[in-house]
Order: sequence, then C-alpha cells, then structure tokens
Amino acid sequence: MPADRPRGDDPNSKGRIALIVVFSGIAATLLLMAPAVAGQLFTQMGLTPTQTGDLFAVELGAMSLASLPALLWIKRANLRASATLCGAVFVAGNLLSGFLDSYGTLVTVRGITSFAGGSLMVLAMALAAQTRNRDRVYGLWSVGQLTFGAIGLAVLPAFFETVGIGVVYWTLATAMLLALPLVRFLPAGPNMSSSLAQENPAKLNVGKSILGLIACLIFYIGLSGIWTFTGGIAAASAIDPATSGLILSAATLVGILGSTVATLVGGRANRRFLLIGGYLGMIVAVALFFGTPDALRFAGAALLFKFAWPWTLPFLMSTLADLDRAGRATNLANLFIGGGFAIGPFIAGRLIESEGGYSALVITSSIALVVSLVLVQLAQPKKVSASEPDTRAISPVDA
Repeated sequence: MPADRPRGDDPNSKGRIALIVVFSGIAATLLLMAPAVAGQLFTQMGLTPTQTGDLFAVELGAMSLASLPALLWIKRANLRASATLCGAVFVAGNLLSGFLDSYGTLVTVRGITSFAGGSLMVLAMALAAQTRNRDRVYGLWSVGQLTFGAIGLAVLPAFFETVGIGVVYWTLATAMLLALPLVRFLPAGPNMSSSLAQENPAKLNVGKSILGLIACLIFYIGLSGIWTFTGGIAAASAIDPATSGLILSAATLVGILGSTVATLVGGRANRRFLLIGGYLGMIVAVALFFGTPDALRFAGAALLFKFAWPWTLPFLMSTLADLDRAGRATNLANLFIGGGFAIGPFIAGRLIESEGGYSALVITSSIALVVSLVLVQLAQPKKVSASEPDTRAISPVDA
C-alpha cells in the first residue's frame, strides 16, 4: 500500500475485508440460529409460537429497516465513529437481553439491538461494493455468516440447560466487543461517498438496479418459502425427525462449502454462467422436493439446495454492486432480502394450508426462482465477467 494512503482509506486492504466478513457474520448469527433460539425461548420463558414469531419478525424487520437511514448516514457520517457507536449499542443490547425476563421489554431491546446490527450489515455490504473483486468478497461475506451461524448452532445449545438463552446474547456481545478494533480500517471521516464519486464516476443504472433488486426479493421469496418448510416436507414423507435433522445439519456444512467455492471462482469466470448454474441447481433441488421424496431424494434435494443458494448469492450481490459502485443498491438489498425472508414463509404457509400438502409450494418456489433468474440476467451490466479489474483501486486484496 502506498505510504500516502491511510489504511482506513484502502477499500481492498485485508483489514477492510476482515471487517466486512466479521461484522456481517456477527450481525446475522442470531437469525441463522433461529430454530435453536426459538426452542429455548419456549422452554425458558414460555413464549407462545405467536410471541416467538413476533419477536423474530421484530429482529428481522429492524435489521432490514436499517437500510433506509443508512442511505443518508453512510454518505455523510464519520464511518469509524458511526461503526463504533453501532457496535457499542449492539454490545449493550445483547448484554442486557441476557438478563431480561419480560417479553415486552425483550422485544424492545431486541429491536434496538437488531437495528444496530443491521446498520453494521448495511455498512459491510456497501464496503464490499467498493472492492476490486466483488464476486470473491461477497463470497467471503456469505462464508462468514454461514460459519458464524454453524458454530453457534453446534456449540451454544449445549449451554442452554446451565446458562439459558443468555449464552447466545452474551456470546454475540463478546464477539462484537472483540471485533470493534477493526473499525480502524474504516475512513476516519465522511469521505466514503466522495472517494467513490472520484474513483468510480459511472452513473447509477436505475433501470437495471431496480431489476436486480426485484430479482433479489423474488430470489429470497422463493428460497425462504421452501426452506422454512423442509422439515414439514420430511414429516409428510414419513422421514423420521432424527434422519431429517441429520440431513439438514449436513446441509449447513454444505452451504459453507458452496459459498467457499463461489469465493474461489469469483473473478475467474463469466458471471452470467455462474448465476445460471447456481439458479439451475436450486430449481432442480426444489423439484426434487415434489411429492413424497424418500430419505435419499430428500437428502439430495436439501444438500443441492444448500450448496446452490450460497453459491448464487455472492454473484447476485456483486451484480448490484457493479450497477452502483456507491453502494446504494447493495444498501437497499438488505431491505429486499429481509422482505423476501418475511414474504416467502407468509405465502408458503397459506399455500400449504389451502392445499393440504406441499406441491403448490414447490411449484410456486420453482417459478419464483425462474423469474428471479430471468431478471438478474437482464440486470447484468455490459461487462459481466465477474468483477472486472478496477484500475482506480490501489491495493489488491488476497481474498
């Protein structure tokens, strides 16, 4: 790195990439641990399914809504100070959450905490949009989240009986506290958007950005609807809970593999073909859920689906980043992802109840993924061979 360029101003530094991966991973961990956390909340606090659902809706909604004010503060605020403030709120909120036994107070504190975490997630997504090799960086962004979630699911439930749900909240607080020194790799002033404007003068492609965001929304509607009810599909197919649980646990590890492979190939191949491969894998996987699959077909569907999903996501996100290097499209993507996660299960539950089975859900999810594939192909910028070299970037990142 040149001596006249402070490390906090280098969008491709290893420290900046570490910040993107770690901050986004910590912010997403609780939602990725949702099944285990929901079960412990029921056991420990006696929450009803409706109360649990409302609590997670607040968590997800707050994280998603953080995208809107971020459109303003990311351009104007001191990023180092802002990230420190959001991190401090996240730490304090999680520390407090572990001691609460009032449902109403817990919902309020979790909403504030998730808003702070969502702000850090949006910042990480916007920073990733500045990097030279955006396909690979978004791959690392995805790997980080899946890895944090997998570790949490594997380790923390063992402490529920002795420590309670507080072990999750306090672990997140500790992790963020340890990660806060990474803010030194952020600009010390509100110069993020101005530097982008100077280094990346291309105008925002509004039409294609809208197509990309809609593709992102429909992508998450399609995948969240089917993935939420994979356990129900297994039960309806007479696959015992122990077997289906083992398959879904293995699928989590396969998801990490999918995002890791995407990271390795990012920047080395034409993004259109990488997206087509990922989407086709997901569509085939969803089709394998049709009817009453036996354990072998169910395992194949779950493993393929969980590989293809994290494979596809980095290339979808880097498409948005290439359409708007200032990061506005990726900021809004956080809102659209949250919306898709909320809408998918909402539609899926009603399809299942109206039909009394899962066939309509499988067909609807397949159609949604096909539509998303068409839209993301239409949204591709003229040069789509992954992330073309940015001659204005200063220091390469060994992602």
